[in-house]
Amino acid sequence: VQLQAFGGGLVQAGSSLRLSCAASGRTFSRYSMGWFRQAPGKERDLVVAINWSGSSRYYADSVKGRFTISRDNAKNTVYLQMNSLKPEDTAVYYCAASLYPPGSPSARYDYWGQGTQVTVSS
Repeated sequence: VQLQAFGGGLVQAGSSLRLSCAASGRTFSRYSMGWFRQAPGKERDLVVAINWSGSSRYYADSVKGRFTISRDNAKNTVYLQMNSLKPEDTAVYYCAASLYPPGSPSARYDYWGQGTQVTVSS
């Protein structure tokens, strides 16, 4: 599975942004998909994740109520809708694929996209 994330940019606090992650390969629908983020000098953390069917989702406490993950298996794409963005959401966002359930740690993810920068100004 090859992943390509896009949709990042520079926005003001309170704004919305939608990230997309396009996957190649016919086995996309087998995988849980996650979005991670890494701010400068910090570790890469799991933000949201969704299982293969969309019936199960994981959200980090810091983004609950603001971020929504969804997927379209027919389009081999997973989305991250980010609302009410805060400066602390500034990071490089990565999409990744895993055969494990949502919420699994990064070591359980086998495939990674290249990352897209999200910058939220105050």
